[in-house]
Amino acid sequence: MPDAADVVIVGGGVMGASIAFHLAEAGVERVLLLERNELGSGSTSKAAGGVRANFSDELNIALGARSLEAFARFGERPGQEIDLHRVGYLFLLETADQLELFRESTRLQNAAGQPTRMIDVDEAVRLAPIVAPDGLVGACFSPADGHCTPESVVLGYATTARRLGATLVTGCEVLGIEADDNAIRAVRTSRGDVRTGTVICVAGAWSAELAVPLGVDLPVTPLRRQIVVTEAIPDLPQSMPMTIDFSSTFYFHREGPGLLVGMSDPDEEPGFHLDRTETWLPRLTAAMERRAPSLLDLGLTGGWAGLYEVTPDHNALIGEADSVSRFLYATGFSGHGFLQGPAVGEIIRDLYLGREPFVDISPLDLRRFRYDGRRAEWNVV
Repeated sequence: MPDAADVVIVGGGVMGASIAFHLAEAGVERVLLLERNELGSGSTSKAAGGVRANFSDELNIALGARSLEAFARFGERPGQEIDLHRVGYLFLLETADQLELFRESTRLQNAAGQPTRMIDVDEAVRLAPIVAPDGLVGACFSPADGHCTPESVVLGYATTARRLGATLVTGCEVLGIEADDNAIRAVRTSRGDVRTGTVICVAGAWSAELAVPLGVDLPVTPLRRQIVVTEAIPDLPQSMPMTIDFSSTFYFHREGPGLLVGMSDPDEEPGFHLDRTETWLPRLTAAMERRAPSLLDLGLTGGWAGLYEVTPDHNALIGEADSVSRFLYATGFSGHGFLQGPAVGEIIRDLYLGREPFVDISPLDLRRFRYDGRRAEWNVV
């Protein structure tokens, strides 16, 4: 535990690990990452692992596409097997309005070089044979997307960041940030104070409480999401895509010999609830009965609960505070953080170094909420 650092990263999930790697790779010295538990033990380890560029917002498409490129080369840079399966994302659609929404987002994705296409119901069922077609009017398929293992991504970034000179400290809780004359002076931790002039907040659902003492309002709300894993399914296609029933948000992808299954719960109350419950299961069962009834006969082998870090418009907060010098943030990803981690690592590196990022990130700055500048993203789960 050093007593000083050039930059302190608060949070050891995919964002923190990615930023530590990108900073260290760029030659930044005295990079310190602090995580109060184990690396990746927060929301990252609870993610479904989906990676995609299938969004309705051009900026999210750019972040997803850039990250897909990084995931595809992850075995070379930073150098880690992440069990990437590029089986695609399949959105199942039930209404004319949904069709039009995805036709428009497909045009945007195609313009960005993504091979997304609209398909008919018959092709959707061929791609995901367990889907019941009743009520469907079409689907959207993005073959370059897929899923991988979040913990392996964190491990790859963290291992190489350390090798490049970054210090990553676990079991260290950040107690506060000291600032004087709008300049950061130190970070107080459970293992002593660290002098620094720069803090990068990537604390996910816990970001708001870190920023408040600095006069920075990060509108991030924790919201529990739950996942279950089924027992083995005979003859399950290896190439079955990540499949989302857009109307209900019921989704699944292959997980070993079975399926990883989840959906949103509109009755979930905000808060740091990490225990598993059964209150959402009736809604999940109803969605299965309608869209994939064969799954009702399966047993469950496990599951978990994790936290989404939700903003008012379900888009990320990325930028640098204007009320205190050198407080950077990347949080509030609303379920898209893992898949955007590689791109955001690059962006925060460039913001820290005063470089121009590969994409204009200003629309995701915190200040958009001061002027009712909410962004619309419709392709959410």
